[in-house]
Amino acid sequence: MQFLKKKWLLFIMIILIAILFSYYQNNAVSTTKITIQSSKIPTSFNEYKIVQLSDLHSKEFGENQLRLVKKLKKLKPNLIVFTGDLVDADKYDEAISLALMKQLVSITSVYYVTGNHEWWSGKFDSLEKKLQDAGVEVLRNRNVTIHNRKGQIKLIGVDDPAIDREAPNEAIVDQEMQSALKGLDTSKSFTLLLSHRPELLSLYEKHQIDLVLSGHAHGGQVRIPFIGGLVAPDQGFLPKYTAGTYKKGDTTMIVNRGLGNSIIPQRLFNRPEIVEITLASEK
Repeated sequence: MQFLKKKWLLFIMIILIAILFSYYQNNAVSTTKITIQSSKIPTSFNEYKIVQLSDLHSKEFGENQLRLVKKLKKLKPNLIVFTGDLVDADKYDEAISLALMKQLVSITSVYYVTGNHEWWSGKFDSLEKKLQDAGVEVLRNRNVTIHNRKGQIKLIGVDDPAIDREAPNEAIVDQEMQSALKGLDTSKSFTLLLSHRPELLSLYEKHQIDLVLSGHAHGGQVRIPFIGGLVAPDQGFLPKYTAGTYKKGDTTMIVNRGLGNSIIPQRLFNRPEIVEITLASEK
């Protein structure tokens, strides 16, 4: 009888540990710090801090997103960017997502591009207006100039290709980038692109982008030590681009692991992520 009680006690302890571990993996937000150095970055942008968020999928980090906002305020960013999937098409709750964005604009300027879930929801027209009313700059196939003292860099944003389900993704984004880059000499200005899809790195390199910030892959959902992510949308099993920094030619791409989940509800060795990018001039 005593042996049976010990077995049950051990079983209950294992279940409790598994629940706590699962909660930690899905809710303890990590911050990844990356420095990007380039001779094209003006000296006035040296130590300029950009915080990237991605793939919230209407997840809540404390009441009114308090835990997440507190972490972001401590970072003191010069700029905040959000690279798509703010909402989730299947469990659509824009109030939770807008609660975060409304607080971000009180920290600094916020720029946002769409992910596939915004288009799949069928509600983006309404969401876009609410984001704009909150003070969020929605970048749709265009570029803007970011100034810091006497220097400037170019920030470019393109829509996720899920806006059109008929044409191939690469063809859609290629056309969007041609519109976004119209009249822009990428050889003279440091160019920073916000685009949801990391699997299109070859396309970004073709357009001579210096730095791409992306998401979509959710870090591969489950990260296997020494191997990487297990599965990602549009990349399948053992995907190539899931988290961290990648280079192709003169183009660097940073893939954010994201904050929330979608079809697969559990993360493993893949905590939600804030990415802090510090620019460094070689001049």
